[in-house]
Amino acid sequence: MTDQNTDVNQDELYMRRAIELASLAEAEGEVPVGAVVVYNGQVVGEGWNRSIGQHDATAHAEIMALRQAGKVVQNYRLIDATLYVTLEPCPMCAGAMVHSRIGKVVFGAHDLKTGAAGSLMNLLSYDQVNHHVGCQSGVLAEECRVQLQAFFKRRRAEKKAEKKARQAVQAKR
Repeated sequence: MTDQNTDVNQDELYMRRAIELASLAEAEGEVPVGAVVVYNGQVVGEGWNRSIGQHDATAHAEIMALRQAGKVVQNYRLIDATLYVTLEPCPMCAGAMVHSRIGKVVFGAHDLKTGAAGSLMNLLSYDQVNHHVGCQSGVLAEECRVQLQAFFKRRRAEKKAEKKARQAVQAKR
């Protein structure tokens, strides 16, 4: 097995864990995004979206994983660490990666509306910042995309059913 194949297998292994963590977010009614920070071959941080439950706009999967990793490593600078996340980071999370000096981010699905790792903008390698984060996209992209799409499809159906139920109650009045 070549080093490249080993890297691909490792990337898929950690992305599968991020997908599992995204399922925890979904079970809590959150957008299903999961993240894993790996440092020196060890998982040092894990997170999933918790913004709704924690009433905290900053409680994205990546931020949660970075916070845990910083505590485990005892340093907010996570030089040479890799962050795996199921969805392309938003501007806030990309900024946090730059500030934490993450070596690389690996993500699954692109986010065409708010993606800050190349889809909408690229803050990870913006010329004016003091640290550039390596980036790899598309690892288990289909699985990540399907998980997100299924969540939003279900959520739209639930909202439609709720609206219909409200209208039925109002019609009876």
